[in-house]
Amino acid sequence: MSITETKAAEIKAKLQERENHIRESWVKAMEARLVRDELEKCQQGEGVNHYENCKWLSEKYLNMLKDNKVRISISPRRATSWIALKVQGYKRIQLD
Repeated sequence: MSITETKAAEIKAKLQERENHIRESWVKAMEARLVRDELEKCQQGEGVNHYENCKWLSEKYLNMLKDNKVRISISPRRATSWIALKVQGYKRIQLD
């Protein structure tokens, strides 16, 4: 194998690994969405007793939110422009 073939194989493996990671993180995010939907149904169906009867679903959803975040890497150059866009959207309020 030449150097270019080895490098191409490494790049291909890295891209496949990245794709698998993204796929798994999205699957986990969609699982969290399904649990959220079930929690909303439970809360609406149970009425005032939803604190007791849907507690296990809310705890499961909170744990999934902590663990199943979709992480996207942003280059430093894009991060500064993204932060600037986010800051522009906020309204300044004086509390004096």
